Amino acid sequence: MQLTAAHWVYLVGVVVIIATMIARKNIVVPAVVATFATALVFSHSIIRGLSAVFNASLVAATNLFNIFLIIALVTAMLHSLQALGADRKMVAPFRGVMRNGHLAFWTLVVVTYFISLFFWPTPAVPLIGAVLIPVAIRAGLRPMAVGLVVAIAGQGMALSSDYVIRVAPGLSAKAAGADANVVADRAMVLSLVVGGVALAVAYLMEFRTMRRPDPALLAEWESTADGSGERVKGLAVTERERELVGAGDRPAGAGDVPSLRGGPPTVGHGVALREEYDDELSDRDDETAGGYRGNPLVPVFFAIFVPAAYLALIVYMAIATFSDSVPDLRGGDAAALVGGIAALVVFLAALAGDGKGFLESSAEHVVNGLVFAFKAMGVVLPIAGFFFIGNGDFSGQILGTADPAKGPALLYDLVTAAQSHIPHSGFIAAFGILLIGMIAGLEGSGFSGLPLTGSLAGSLGPAAGISAGTLAAVGQMGNIWSGGGTLVAWSSLIAVAGFARVPVIALARRCFIPVVSGLIVGTIFAVVFFP
Repeated sequence: MQLTAAHWVYLVGVVVIIATMIARKNIVVPAVVATFATALVFSHSIIRGLSAVFNASLVAATNLFNIFLIIALVTAMLHSLQALGADRKMVAPFRGVMRNGHLAFWTLVVVTYFISLFFWPTPAVPLIGAVLIPVAIRAGLRPMAVGLVVAIAGQGMALSSDYVIRVAPGLSAKAAGADANVVADRAMVLSLVVGGVALAVAYLMEFRTMRRPDPALLAEWESTADGSGERVKGLAVTERERELVGAGDRPAGAGDVPSLRGGPPTVGHGVALREEYDDELSDRDDETAGGYRGNPLVPVFFAIFVPAAYLALIVYMAIATFSDSVPDLRGGDAAALVGGIAALVVFLAALAGDGKGFLESSAEHVVNGLVFAFKAMGVVLPIAGFFFIGNGDFSGQILGTADPAKGPALLYDLVTAAQSHIPHSGFIAAFGILLIGMIAGLEGSGFSGLPLTGSLAGSLGPAAGISAGTLAAVGQMGNIWSGGGTLVAWSSLIAVAGFARVPVIALARRCFIPVVSGLIVGTIFAVVFFP
C-alpha cells in the first residue's frame, strides 16, 4: 500500500520514543506530542489532534484497566492480611526452600513458568505476588531481581510458546500456511532456548547482589507501604535506591515521574520489619504482626484459606483445560476469578480483624489498592495510547474515523512496506522476521502481530530456503517476548512491576540485555536445527 504522511510522522514518533528510552529519559511527553502530531497530519484538524491526546489515554485505560484492577484488589488483599499478621504465616512453608537469594531465584523460575504455561501469566502474576515475592525478597533476592525473574519465566518463556492453550501457535500457523503442531513444537523448543539463555544472563547479572536471608531487605521493601521513606516523600535519591534499580543504571527518580522514584510508592498497612530477627519467627511475633491482638487462630485460618482458595482455582482451571466437565476458562476469565477471590478475602479479613468497623476498613483497603495501582502504573497510559494508534483495532477510536472499528493500522503498514527490503537468506530472513516481530510488539499486545509475522514467514520461507513453520515460530518469539511483557513498559510488564514494587521503566531496561541475548541465540538455533 501507499504510505501517507501520517505513516511517516508515526514512524518518527516511534524512533523518537525509542531514542528517548535509550537515553534513559521519561517518554510521556514524546508520546503525547507524537500522538498529537500523528492525529493532526492524519485528520488535517487541530481539533482532532487535541482530541486524540485525550482519546489515546482513554482507550489505553479502557483496555488496560483489568490489569490495574487486579493489582488494586490483590494489593488490598495483601494489606488486609498484613493487618492480621496472616501474611507471615502464609509464606512460612516456603522458607524451607528459599534459604538464600540463589534458591529463591530458581524457585521463582519454576513456579512462575509452570503456572503461566498452563494458565497464561495474567493470573500467575497475582498468585506469585501474593505468595512468593515477599519470601523471595526476605531470602535475599532484591525486588528488581524478583521482577526480572517473573517477567522472563512467565511473560516471556511460558507465554511465547503458549504450548498448552495454543492460541499463539494457531495464529502463527494459520497466517503462514504451516502445520500448527509443527509451529507449536518449534516454538516450545525455541522458548526454552531463549528463556534458558535469558535466565542464565539474568542470574549472572544478579549474582553479586544475592544475599543470605536478610530481613532488612524485606523491611525496606515493605516500608514503602507505610508511606514513610524518602522515595515517597520525593527527597534525594539514595545509594540504596541506586542498587534497587540495578547496577550501572541511572536512578529511576532522575528524569522519571516522582511517584516512580526508586520503586512505585505504596499505601496502606504494609508490615515494616524494623529490626533483625531469626529465621524461625516466634508465635508471639506472628500474632502481633500488623498490630492484630485478637484470636491467634484467625491469622492461621487466613494463612491456610487464601492459598487453599487459589489452589482450588488452579485445580479448576486445570480440569477446565483438559476436560469438558466444567466450563472452560481462558485469559481474562481466569484473571477475573483471581481478582474476585482477592476482593472476598479483603472483606472477610476486615470482618475478622475489625468486627463492626469492617465496612470502613474494607473500603479503605480497596481505595488504597486503587491509589497504589494508578500512582504506580498510570504513567503508562499516554505511552500505550500512542502505540495503540498503530493497531487498526484501536486507532479508529483515537483518531475519530467515520468507522471507529476500522481505523488505519499505521504500525503494521510500515512493517509490511519494509518486508521487500529483506534479502533472501535463511539467517537474514530469520533475523528480519525476528526484528519485525519485536517492532510489532511495541504496541504492547503479545499476539496481535502474529498474523503479520506468520504471513511474512509463509512468503519469505521458500525463497530463503527455510521452513515457514520455523520462521513463524521465530516471529512469534520476537512478538511475544517484546509485547507480551518483558521489553516494553506499557505491556503486562506493568503488572509484574506493580507486585514487585519497582519502576516499570527500570524493569524493562533490566530485562533488555538478557532477553535480547536469548532471542539472538534462539534465532541462530532455529536456523541451524530447524531449517
